[in-house]
Amino acid sequence: MPMLFMSGAAITFGLNIAGQQEEERLKTDLKLIGRAISLPISDALLNNDLATVQANLDSVFNIGRVYGASVYDVNGQQVAEAGVTETDLSDSWLARQTVQTGVSQDDYRQVEGREVFSQFLPIVDRGGRIIGLLQINRRASDFDERFEQLSQVAWISWFIFAVVTIAVLVFGHYRGVGRHVLYLRNIMQQVADGRRDVRVDTQGPSEIVAISQGLNEMLEAITRAEHEIRDRRQEEQRLNEALRAQEKMAAIGSVSSGVAHELGAPLTVIDNRAKKLLRHATADDDKRQLQAIRGQVHRLTRLVNQLLAFSRTPVSERQDVAIKTLIERAQTSISFELEHDDIHCVFDYSGNDTCRVDISRMELALVNVLRNAYQAAESEVCIVVSRTPRATEIMIMDDGEGLTERAQTHATSPFYSSKTTGEGTGLGLTIVQHIMSDHEGELKLENRPEGGCCVILSLPHAAFRTGEPNDIE
Repeated sequence: MPMLFMSGAAITFGLNIAGQQEEERLKTDLKLIGRAISLPISDALLNNDLATVQANLDSVFNIGRVYGASVYDVNGQQVAEAGVTETDLSDSWLARQTVQTGVSQDDYRQVEGREVFSQFLPIVDRGGRIIGLLQINRRASDFDERFEQLSQVAWISWFIFAVVTIAVLVFGHYRGVGRHVLYLRNIMQQVADGRRDVRVDTQGPSEIVAISQGLNEMLEAITRAEHEIRDRRQEEQRLNEALRAQEKMAAIGSVSSGVAHELGAPLTVIDNRAKKLLRHATADDDKRQLQAIRGQVHRLTRLVNQLLAFSRTPVSERQDVAIKTLIERAQTSISFELEHDDIHCVFDYSGNDTCRVDISRMELALVNVLRNAYQAAESEVCIVVSRTPRATEIMIMDDGEGLTERAQTHATSPFYSSKTTGEGTGLGLTIVQHIMSDHEGELKLENRPEGGCCVILSLPHAAFRTGEPNDIE
């Protein structure tokens, strides 16, 4: 009953809307008819051809939907007529408004004792001047009859719908839905008891199928949410472990800084004493032992410098420096460490790009990468500077054996080294990564197709500008 009541109310509302639309359509028909004949009537009036005016009115009247049509001059005096019309519109307010404003008017009126709907349209010449008035009448009962036809169709349709609905509810739908609803209720009870693996068989009427599909989607969403929660917990655990590792590295860096400062002075004293003794030594064995002492001191000194670099604070002051000058300084610094000069370095760059960086730290990064390249190379180290849409890259390549899979994964981990024991501290690439991160850049490691390793130091374009290179001391 509520459904039938609501559908009846909807039909009533719809009929009101449809009636208004139908009335507007009928009014529009009159306006279109009037516009269709206004131009030929206008030309006929200008030529004082009343026969043509009368012919146009008769043609409109013969359409059958027009009750009367007439033409008036600007003073409201009738010029020609067909059907039921008014002979004088001089006292009509609507007629005066149409002539004065040039805008069509319409209203329900009494003409010869009958109620009609009148459409007033101005007649204008081709220059836009109003030279007369056209009145087209239609019986008001035409509107009521059309609305009555719509009402009959609508209420007959509603009655048929009501009969069919009651028949379906009484004889079919109730029995067909009941068992499916009970089945859905049992599934929901299982879900409430904690079972998330149950799913509903999508069968039965379309409504039940839609509900079953919605329930299955809800259960799938719950399962995905539980998996996401589990994954999020695992990610939080991983982040916590990473945070603990960072805290551990921060503590190591703090301790390393203190230890390095404490070892620096004694190592300098030992090296100076060994150097002094070496000048006065005469026996070959004594010289060999003293050289070994100095060699170990130099290795420890390099470790101390690496520890100090590892514990340095982030970038604090940046200066402009030419890339070419920066790379050449790093080459000069690494040349003092080379034990063999049979490794050929290729660097051919004539660009004038200038970067704004912490010069000492960026030079340290280049020195660490070059040191690894020289130690891994068989015969050649190549330095290339290139530009990409987002960054400028300094690529340092060697022709050695390349990186193992484990080395590619852990190369930047602190204290990890693929060299033999005693040859590396495992801090070089860690320091490079920190320096590049402090400059909003990136360190990338990859093996070359032709063999060897390629280390890429990528700095964003925001750190670069094009201009004359600035040399530094």
